[in-house]
Amino acid sequence: MPVNPRSFQSDAAPASAPPPEQLLRVFHDQTRAPVPLGTAERPLELDGPVRKHYDLDPAGHFAMVESPDGLGDDPDGLVLRVRDFFAERGQKVEWKTYDYDEPSDLGARLEAAGFVREDDEALILGEAAPLAAQDLALPEGVVVRAADGFEDFARMRTMSETVWGDDHAWVTESLYPEWVARPDSMDVVVVEESREGPVLCAARGEYDASGFTGLWGGSTLPEWRGRGLYRATLLHRARLGLDRGKEYVRVDASPDSEPILRRLGLHRVATTTPYVFDPTA
Repeated sequence: MPVNPRSFQSDAAPASAPPPEQLLRVFHDQTRAPVPLGTAERPLELDGPVRKHYDLDPAGHFAMVESPDGLGDDPDGLVLRVRDFFAERGQKVEWKTYDYDEPSDLGARLEAAGFVREDDEALILGEAAPLAAQDLALPEGVVVRAADGFEDFARMRTMSETVWGDDHAWVTESLYPEWVARPDSMDVVVVEESREGPVLCAARGEYDASGFTGLWGGSTLPEWRGRGLYRATLLHRARLGLDRGKEYVRVDASPDSEPILRRLGLHRVATTTPYVFDPTA
């Protein structure tokens, strides 16, 4: 796997902590290199070195493409073939790229084929145990816990729609059924003052065959930001992941969350950029 040392940015870390380039190699070898299994409802198909993972129902909320092994001898032809596949299905798809992917001009090739570049995110990695060992501090009367039923997801959807200002039906229509069907694949975490009140912050930890807990989401109501709620979900999810034997954590971080993560001892090891093709737009 090619490694670009210039992409590494890290705060000071204990001498015993693995260096960022080692974390990236572990991540690539455990998470990106293996071909995951799909399901009947969400198949994973190989088109040469490209992996297409998508909801079989084109109206679904999930369609993702990756090419961790490069694009072979005809990169433009392969990009067009993938684009046309989703165009024929009328399905919006995200091609997830990393700054060490080959060819090095993959992003430009995707844009030439009609994919739209979205905002860069930092790939943040670290060990779970030091994160989980930190003190979990919340405002008085506020608790963090794992979601345990549909009502939690309904309240999460309300919070998410308040934060983002658009329809987040996927929380109850896609995320909840996935959580019910595959409880080994994720923990969903809510922060609240009571079960009867609003969800103040929510996030999820996702698991695969690797040693990583994927730390996804992290929306917080505007009036509760800056009070340690997102940090609490990170620590709680790291603990839940350790309970499942996951020794590392990974985050695709926005500019807002990256400083928090790095203060907690995690490391920026690469940049990930989504390119989206929406045939319905």
